Amino acid sequence: MAHTLSVSLDELFGESKPATRSKRGPAPQWQQHIEAVAQLPKSQQQFVSKMIETVLAQQGR
Repeated sequence: MAHTLSVSLDELFGESKPATRSKRGPAPQWQQHIEAVAQLPKSQQQFVSKMIETVLAQQGR
């Protein structure tokens, strides 16, 4: 079963955490947007936040 799942026996029985990926690929576009917004002045961050809240409210979320 461990071979089929590509994990060690220790991982299969919960003895250790699975290895984390050390190499990170390119960030999805939404994450890049969030990081860019985080660099804006606080007043502009609040404006973007209100816009997002408005759109989500219109969608019933």
